[in-house]
Amino acid sequence: MTPGEAPHDTPEELIDGLLSLAERCAQAAGSLLHDERPTVLEVSAKSSPTDVVTQMDRAAEDLLSRMILTERPDDGILGEEGAARAGTSGVRWVIDPLDGTTNYVYGLPLWCVSIAAEVDAQTAVGVVHAPALGLTYVGVAGRGSLERSRRGERPLAASTVVDLQQALLSTGFGYDSEQRRRQAEALVEVAPRVRDVRRLGSAAIELCWVAAGHTDAYVESRLHPWDVAAGALIAREAGAIVVGDADPILAPYVMACAPGIYASLTALLDRS
Repeated sequence: MTPGEAPHDTPEELIDGLLSLAERCAQAAGSLLHDERPTVLEVSAKSSPTDVVTQMDRAAEDLLSRMILTERPDDGILGEEGAARAGTSGVRWVIDPLDGTTNYVYGLPLWCVSIAAEVDAQTAVGVVHAPALGLTYVGVAGRGSLERSRRGERPLAASTVVDLQQALLSTGFGYDSEQRRRQAEALVEVAPRVRDVRRLGSAAIELCWVAAGHTDAYVESRLHPWDVAAGALIAREAGAIVVGDADPILAPYVMACAPGIYASLTALLDRS
């Protein structure tokens, strides 16, 4: 190191710094969305009439981008609402400022802010903050994952279920009507072979609830990196098996599940 040169962070210090920034960003965006939600939302369509965005989605993404680049101006960003920046540091942020927009529009509490930080193309940190539920989920590669709530903090562990017929499955449907039709047809085959099925409307929360053991599995097709980057890490660090998150757009499906039902659920999904 030459005189006057700033020392470089160790890998551990880098991860700690990314985690701290991710948590602060998630809390700030969550407060914006929860506390400053206008009485009348400006709702517009994106890819289809059912794929909606509000001014609050965009405001939250703007806030996240500003906070990240203020502290780490050389990082890259990929955001659902258009933030796209290559960066030069080897760190990229994958952000969904409001996952579960339809729930948010209707006043349902199942929505969240999802933030992941990748280091050299590998997800290192994930934070999913659901203000209306009073829940925050945090995962760090190699360190496990945890839930913070009004009751305190607890480590996460995926379900130990081994019988697919006793498994509670959550899923979601795409915005395109033809895609929803195909997903519904597959569900006709899957639903009788599991305990029950839930549809929550937020991929990030559904992945975290597999991590928390609230559900035994989650599966959905045609997702995007910002939908799954943080939640997939949190689920994997809780011991769930996660597939499809490396390329969720092209993968047949993204799935997170208890290890004990991985083989049987995979076989069922591939038949369906």
